[in-house]
Amino acid sequence: MLRAIDPDDPLPPFAYRVPWRVDRLYDRHPLVTNVGPAALDFVRAFVDLGARTATEHWGQMPPGDTAELCLCDADDDTTVTIAWFRPDDGEEYLWKFGM
Repeated sequence: MLRAIDPDDPLPPFAYRVPWRVDRLYDRHPLVTNVGPAALDFVRAFVDLGARTATEHWGQMPPGDTAELCLCDADDDTTVTIAWFRPDDGEEYLWKFGM
């Protein structure tokens, strides 16, 4: 069963908070911000456009850095996948959100 996690509670072992915040200030241009405590390496955004996929390479994103996604050609039910590497463990992580 899913439940909300209190941000003040300690994380269980191996848990990792997703370091992203998505602000939808503009209709087709969401802003994706690294709200985590560390710089993230080789950040990429994959946009599923139905028949094709678009990829944006953002490189390293330090804490507080923001990137804007252009979804002008996307449908209303578009899925965006953010991929990145954490420098402290070298593992690749993925996170999806829908528009």
